[in-house]
Amino acid sequence: MSRHIPPFDNRNQAIIGVGDQTTPLCYFNHVRLRRAERFEHQVPGYETMLVPATGSCDVIVDGREFRAVGKRSHLWEGDPEGVYVPVGSRAEIVCVSDSLDLMIGGGRFDQTLEPFDVRQGEVDKIQYGSDDTKTHRKIKHLLGQKNAERRGRLLVSELFTVGAGGWSGFPPHKHDAERGTQETEYQEVYQFRFNPDHGFGAQFVYAHEDDYGPVYHVRTGSVIAIDRGYHPSVAAPGYEMYYFTVIVGAHSKSLVQHFDPHHAYQIETIPGIKNMIAKFK
Repeated sequence: MSRHIPPFDNRNQAIIGVGDQTTPLCYFNHVRLRRAERFEHQVPGYETMLVPATGSCDVIVDGREFRAVGKRSHLWEGDPEGVYVPVGSRAEIVCVSDSLDLMIGGGRFDQTLEPFDVRQGEVDKIQYGSDDTKTHRKIKHLLGQKNAERRGRLLVSELFTVGAGGWSGFPPHKHDAERGTQETEYQEVYQFRFNPDHGFGAQFVYAHEDDYGPVYHVRTGSVIAIDRGYHPSVAAPGYEMYYFTVIVGAHSKSLVQHFDPHHAYQIETIPGIKNMIAKFK
């Protein structure tokens, strides 16, 4: 149902690869380069999004050039940028800063579209929740409903808790079945990071609202793969939490979440959460 991959040196090799045992719809790689180093990227059968966490790179996709992608020197400052790489297309990535910390999220798809970039001013942002409800967070969508006509079923976002500590993905929700307007089937992969870096949190996963599921101790670099079930997470007091999200639909381009009926009433008490839900539809 889920698994936790603790932080390790992946040597620029996919952490969630093609046909993954838990989340076969998803792909995730974490690439680190120094100035002038190059990385060649191509994933048959998957559309992908290249997103620098920090640093900057030039990207060439099937002959099209995207220059100086990424403007952040610190993950917690400024907005992301990215480049969409169509199914099976070849991308050449060149680091043009002192270093590059690059995340690559992908999703299985059966059509080849056109490459495009998303710059800071085009990121679709929303902030919701409150300190009182312990749910204050902001989301930065790179691939979402704003550019739905240009992508397949891949959604890529950055999620931040606002302030030190607090819950994310709350009320608990799932999206593991096709039920018309009630729920759509999506798998997802997260990579977590914390500020300060030695912070930590917990990822809950449970299949049914009355079940007890595993709880994973997550730190900076932890990767979580989830194919089904409810999946809230929490940051420890004193730490900001971030996670890069790769969410891939089995059939639909619209993510429809089903909330745990024990806790769904809090949709009415968390400020702005209905706007957040609408951003995924």
